Amino acid sequence: MAPRAIITGAAGLIGQYLVKTAPRWAPGWYVQGLSRAELELTETSKVTAHIHALKPDLLIHCAALSRTKACEQDPAQARRDNVDVTAHLAQLSQNIPFIFLSSGEVFDGKTGGYGESDEPNPINVYGQTKLEAERVVLQNPQHTVVRIVLTSGTAQNGDRSFVEDMCRTAKAGKDVTLYADEFRCPLPASVIARACWELADRRQPGLYHLGGSERLSRWEIGEALLPWYPELKGRLVKGSARNHIGSPRPADLSLRCDKIQRLLSFHIPGFREWLTGGSSRGSDLWDYPDDRA
Repeated sequence: MAPRAIITGAAGLIGQYLVKTAPRWAPGWYVQGLSRAELELTETSKVTAHIHALKPDLLIHCAALSRTKACEQDPAQARRDNVDVTAHLAQLSQNIPFIFLSSGEVFDGKTGGYGESDEPNPINVYGQTKLEAERVVLQNPQHTVVRIVLTSGTAQNGDRSFVEDMCRTAKAGKDVTLYADEFRCPLPASVIARACWELADRRQPGLYHLGGSERLSRWEIGEALLPWYPELKGRLVKGSARNHIGSPRPADLSLRCDKIQRLLSFHIPGFREWLTGGSSRGSDLWDYPDDRA
């Protein structure tokens, strides 16, 4: 029988791509996705029974309360979803590989170019809960934490990626303000999914950073998207993080990813490199083309 991999957060952006790309990047696995509709991860007794019944050989944990504003509004719920659930799943996976999707939000964003050895210092509830969860996961030497930053892609319901958020705002007739002094290293969900499957295959657990190979401001990201998303034309407004009102946002969450790059069979692209890599607007922009593998 093929080994069984369980993907939590299967209705989310990265979870969807992990399930969708499994036949291509993980053909030796039997993959089962779990969404909140199928199993509420905060119901510990039900989760325990379900995982014991499935007997997985690998668990990739993508589910989270990931909207920064939602975490700030309800820190207790953020802790339940992001820390308690992760700790419980890690305990249930104590004898198998466990991959936890974390975030660059564990850093304060004052310097950027963060490597795995740099000291975290989260400035918002989301980052704090992710850091707490990381520390629990990494107590097990078989387990892996992958920090990501900004994910693009096409979700089933069109409401998961930052690109979808921008397009939805523009289609509603509203301007999209993008900070020219806030930096990220965006990466498509399909690349993240492929990297996670390769990490599972390499069996070299630990802490990894995974971001695009290009540091871009939010404004530069928006400009790069214009040829692909005409609905954004005339709606992008250049702004500054100095005028930001709302949940605390790190200024620069660019990551150094040489550690994971050494393990992967493919080059981690920059965002603009990805966009100009031969995809057409009529196809799935975020699938990884064969000729660039």
